[in-house]
Amino acid sequence: MTEGVPGRPALDTALSRALLEAVAEGALPETFRLYRPDDVLAFSGVDAASAGFRDAVVAASAAGFAPMLRLAGGRAAVFHRETLAFAWALPAPELRSGIAERFAALAEIVTSALRGLGVDARVGEVAGEYCPGAHSVNARGRRKLMGVGQRVVRGGAHVGGVIVVRESARVRDVLVPVYAALGLDWDPATAGSIEDEIGPVSLAAVEEALRGALAARFALSPAPPAAHAMLLERARALEARFQVTLGEPAGPGAARPRAAGAGAARSGEETNPRGGSGGGKLAVEVARGLGPGSHRACEGD
Repeated sequence: MTEGVPGRPALDTALSRALLEAVAEGALPETFRLYRPDDVLAFSGVDAASAGFRDAVVAASAAGFAPMLRLAGGRAAVFHRETLAFAWALPAPELRSGIAERFAALAEIVTSALRGLGVDARVGEVAGEYCPGAHSVNARGRRKLMGVGQRVVRGGAHVGGVIVVRESARVRDVLVPVYAALGLDWDPATAGSIEDEIGPVSLAAVEEALRGALAARFALSPAPPAAHAMLLERARALEARFQVTLGEPAGPGAARPRAAGAGAARSGEETNPRGGSGGGKLAVEVARGLGPGSHRACEGD
């Protein structure tokens, strides 16, 4: 949906926020953005308020994952180059209704796509999973493959997350020290990938499966070309909100990173089971190499 911006992880989250606002205002139609992120550790506002946040940021950076703030709530989550991220923005006339339905619809779309690839995909939380949520998509009830989060503003909702296609070891390797710093318990054995389940698979194959699952629900159409420049301009104005910087330590208890926007909307779980704003048309953009990833995905917001 835009040109790649490696090294600027907050800009990608800002793009999701810009998309949400544009759809909520009616400037864009319901839109599903599918993209390939860079290596990112997405922290929530709850994480940013933790006493261990600084150590968690240091651990993520040491592992080569750029720290940023996520759009939705939940807890720290991972994007890397062998994952697919998505951002679904749709009109939401009521601020508090439809949350569970949107979560369920997205989980159904992802489950359908993964089953088509041969994965025994199921919806539900795996005991001990990172960034837990009732609408995570797992394999065989044992390994988390997809997490999802949601953000609602007046007039619109954003359902976003990430699917781990390959290299689940990278998720485990970075989350072990990050979750230890944040004081969170989890079972690394619950972090999986599609490749763990069916053997070698390309990101392109998973991308195509997702597009097929969307096409079964919606009449798909490309996002308007003019939307690209508009969203990037808006995102640049929002970028600082999602940045995390270590800053200068100022003594015990004060050496906490600055999270530029740790408080913002909310939303737990929410779309019509059949998907969205009613017209059945969905603008879709597939963006490759966008640079660091957006908000990963746990339920909560």
